[in-house]
Amino acid sequence: MNLEGRVALITGASQGIGHACALHLARQGASVAVAARNQQKLDELVSAIIARGGKAAAFPMDVAEEEQIKSAIKSVIAHFGKIEILVNNAGITRDQLVMRMKRADWDAVLNTNLTSAYLCIQNVIPSMLKQRWGRIINVTSVFGQMGQAGQANYAASKAGLIGLTMAIAREVASRNITSNAIAPGFIETSMTAVLSEEFKQNAVKQIPLGRVGTPEDIANAVAFLASDEASYITGHVLNVNGGMLMG
Repeated sequence: MNLEGRVALITGASQGIGHACALHLARQGASVAVAARNQQKLDELVSAIIARGGKAAAFPMDVAEEEQIKSAIKSVIAHFGKIEILVNNAGITRDQLVMRMKRADWDAVLNTNLTSAYLCIQNVIPSMLKQRWGRIINVTSVFGQMGQAGQANYAASKAGLIGLTMAIAREVASRNITSNAIAPGFIETSMTAVLSEEFKQNAVKQIPLGRVGTPEDIANAVAFLASDEASYITGHVLNVNGGMLMG
């Protein structure tokens, strides 16, 4: 899966899945633009990639702010000359039972997890059209497929990403641009680290492979969908969940 010469933009890259994706795509030869709110963590990631012989640059961005998205993407193109791979990974949770969920928490999750993906795609597509080559990869969730109590906002945003993925796939396929989603299951990240040990143990019981996933498991899938080997795959949701949901 050689990505030499390709330019990738990854949102939510300061930690977890986005961090692992940045390191992995850089190892495959891609120049990586890493975006997130935390400048210090982005700088540390860029330094780590460069130390390993890769190419990377940091672009601080809050995906909940449309103008920051537009400005950052312009800066990435000015720096690298193009964007050919977009990984929409940024996401948050604001968990609560729906009867108690505040509208502000609904809006925050939908804006960060779903609207930001639409805005990033909209602003990146012109560069992909110019290159006549592109890979759009949206990180959704198993809970966007099966739901989860206390996560109506999160599940709705991730289900929306799946629909967005398929709609975009139909719009841009004729231009040699693919649009796919990856649906992680239970992955060991800072987002899941705050969950109780009892919850984690119960979750593992629902996973046929008998373990939680790692950010690297997702990064491997992202690298595949970004490669030429996946050129005939579009509008697809790739489940990376240890068998937690099948079919």
